[in-house]
Amino acid sequence: MSTEKAEAQKEYNVLQNWFLLRSDDNGLFRHLLQQSTNHLEKRTKTIAQINTLNDWKKRQQWAKKTLLEAIGPFPERTPLNAKTLRVIHKKGYQVEHILFESQPGFYVTSTLFIPEPLTGKAPGIVYCSGHSPTGYKAAPYQQVLLNLVQKGFIVLAFDPIGQGERLEYLDEQTGKSKVGSPTREHDMPGPQTFITGSSQARYMMWDGIRAVDYLLSRPEVDPARIGMTGRSGGGTQTAFIGALDDRILATAPECYITNFTRLLQALGPPDAEQNLPNIIGKEFDEPDFLIARAPKPTLMITTLNDYFNHQGSRDTYKEVSRIYKSYGKSENFGMVEDIASHASTRKNREAMYAFFQKMLSNPGNSKEDSVEYLTADEIRVTTTGQLSTSQKTETIFSLNARHADKLVADLEIARKNPSVHLPIVVRQAKKLSGYLLPNLTDKPVFVGIIPKKGFQIEKYYIKGEGDYVIPYLLFIPSKANGKAVLYFSPKGKTKLAESEEVLALVNGGCHVLIPDLIGTGETGPGQWAGSNYFQHFKMEGLGYDLWYGSVLIGRSLVGLRAGDVVKLVHLLRTNGMSEVGGVAVRELSPVLLHAAAFDLFISRVALINPYVSYHSLTRHQYYTLDFIEGAVPSSLTAYDLPDLAASLAPRKLLMTYVTDAMGNVDTGQTIVRPKDSKRSTEPQNVIQKELYFVESIYQQVGKKENLTLDRNNSKEKPLIDFFSDWIK
Repeated sequence: MSTEKAEAQKEYNVLQNWFLLRSDDNGLFRHLLQQSTNHLEKRTKTIAQINTLNDWKKRQQWAKKTLLEAIGPFPERTPLNAKTLRVIHKKGYQVEHILFESQPGFYVTSTLFIPEPLTGKAPGIVYCSGHSPTGYKAAPYQQVLLNLVQKGFIVLAFDPIGQGERLEYLDEQTGKSKVGSPTREHDMPGPQTFITGSSQARYMMWDGIRAVDYLLSRPEVDPARIGMTGRSGGGTQTAFIGALDDRILATAPECYITNFTRLLQALGPPDAEQNLPNIIGKEFDEPDFLIARAPKPTLMITTLNDYFNHQGSRDTYKEVSRIYKSYGKSENFGMVEDIASHASTRKNREAMYAFFQKMLSNPGNSKEDSVEYLTADEIRVTTTGQLSTSQKTETIFSLNARHADKLVADLEIARKNPSVHLPIVVRQAKKLSGYLLPNLTDKPVFVGIIPKKGFQIEKYYIKGEGDYVIPYLLFIPSKANGKAVLYFSPKGKTKLAESEEVLALVNGGCHVLIPDLIGTGETGPGQWAGSNYFQHFKMEGLGYDLWYGSVLIGRSLVGLRAGDVVKLVHLLRTNGMSEVGGVAVRELSPVLLHAAAFDLFISRVALINPYVSYHSLTRHQYYTLDFIEGAVPSSLTAYDLPDLAASLAPRKLLMTYVTDAMGNVDTGQTIVRPKDSKRSTEPQNVIQKELYFVESIYQQVGKKENLTLDRNNSKEKPLIDFFSDWIK
């Protein structure tokens, strides 16, 4: 953009001269943080009232139930079909490389380390790897594994999905992940699992639980002496699994446990498997992972300069100590800390060795020994070093896509009775999106005016749902027709202010209100921009962090923004507009769809370049990243975007340049209507099939002329031609 054009566009800024508002581009994060804080403060009051062991036991039951609900139901416990691929004998221990199926066709690469010689059954430890690209093969992890083996423990280490030999987005030419780091390997399928009412954590936890199953199947292992540990992401897995799997006697999560308050204040929401739907909204906090285990032995391993804030670790230790004291088992809970960043230290490792030696009844010297690391060839499990190239395997994407198909099949059945289905869709969409009825009494603040030929632009802001404002431009024609259009884009109001479509609408007599919905334009995304979120994949708008922040409190960015849209619609209505229509672009299209489904005052809707459905988001492994901010967790359990579109009938609806989740347009044949037919023929491709239900509903209500689906997606036809009747 030229300097001259950039300067000219500054005139459309609303907040630049307001000292307290002009740097409000992190307002969305602050709003989500405040909502999280409100839930967590309620929890603090609840915990403060617990004084008896019986009360603590009730909290434990609640914590386990809440955790299971958030994770999503675990799969059926099917045969592991474990195979030992190789056995290597080293001095003092044996290495077995094992492949097992945590779910049918979903393979887990793992290695069992067995001390030699064994004189009887030995304690077993499951080791959970942190976010290392090579999984447990990395030298820092081998340091721990081999020391535990030398101290007489049988250790089973396994690759988490997206790490080690289980990359799901493998570039076969480079041998590395196409999407980047392990966190990105988790973030890519994670949102897809949320959409189906599941979670990335569900799959990863189940791998760990099945690892325990395998360890217990070994005759060398004493089933009464099972432990689990892991650092960073491995600490997450240890905390999650340890809260639910009663077979694990002792756990030692390292460099993970803090509390949600300090985590969000210091770091923001982490990657997909560490976020559980509505877990904070239900007033669950990280201490509850450990409370659920009491009085089983637990050691918190922490570092003072960790980005998992240590004040949160100390607060958690203080709180959890209360339940252990109530059980009369204070000696079973402890915390070790050392001066380091997010890293392993010798002091902490030796404290962990001593903890397991004591709690798993395997006494010995807890000092760390020097070890000889296994070579890359010795530590490799599969023949090629990657599951995806050594044999056919399921992925989280493939398993979740199949689950999504089943949910949509259920929706297809419900759609056969639209008079029952569509009202349920609207109710469920309000609930699942976390929509809140806006305060309609808030008054706008006038900021300034820009005179133009034939119209003027007034600048305002109005309070949003929380402690943030919505800046907007109101285009006022010199000859008004009494109609208004609310028009918004993920690129913000400045990009729309001089567009041909807006100018044509206002010159045709329509009032046009263009806002910066929270997180766009002057209000974001601030430090949470997603431009470099994934390696080799461009992300224009928000990073996933803010979307995860809404997931944690049982809401969505769609529901939050829909409330603000409804507020702006009613603002126009109270200013004498006889009719208010809405236009939304690309990933903000679901916001308008939801708002229009919730509020009948939106008389007509135009969706420009929308993606067709949430189902499509689950069906493409490499989907368009920007589309996630328009997604609603668990939506496919009750509705999809075509259901909301159908609920608008008989109101006018335009959808043009519709794409799938990859951003590909509908280039198939159009739906042909035979003469005298009361219904259309079967759709010719996926996008048409998704929109088929919408068409059928408009036809049923006798208003098929009110639905415009531009299947040709013609870029040659001016967009304003579709709005011609808006300005009549």
